[in-house]
Amino acid sequence: MPAGLKQSSSVVSIGFSVPETAPNTFTQGSVDLNLSPLDREVFVVLAVNLDADNPDAVAGTDTQVKAGLTTTSQTAMPSLADANCLARLTNAIRAGGFADGGVGFSTQALETPPATLEYIGIIATNDFFIQTEGTGNLAAKGVSGKLYGYRAVASGDIYAALVQSEVLSA
Repeated sequence: MPAGLKQSSSVVSIGFSVPETAPNTFTQGSVDLNLSPLDREVFVVLAVNLDADNPDAVAGTDTQVKAGLTTTSQTAMPSLADANCLARLTNAIRAGGFADGGVGFSTQALETPPATLEYIGIIATNDFFIQTEGTGNLAAKGVSGKLYGYRAVASGDIYAALVQSEVLSA
């Protein structure tokens, strides 16, 4: 348990799904955690599982589907280098120069953190955000997944620091 926090719920999993609004279009959805700011409630993230659709296999064309989960709203696909990005995934097919559908690749952050980590992030504001974006696909794609964690109550100074840090990292 992080210092300055007191766990107030058991571990819960929160499912989500975000489809692209049109093929190859950055799309973002949000999930409301219903946290109580008056009670200085935060959500301690233990793990994230992202499951993006497979890209289309188009002869001679590189295609991909990317997905991310962040603590703040985004206007473009986040990177793991961003302070507010908790998870990132890319499914890609490299077919440029091939007469057939090409070769598939998948890269992603850890779905479940190593046992040495107490948590992978803390969400101090009410929502978390899920992004998806395809490239070179013929049909709209999307992402679904689960966020695992628990509610906690923060001391006043810790809560203020967490909210300020999250908002300033947007």
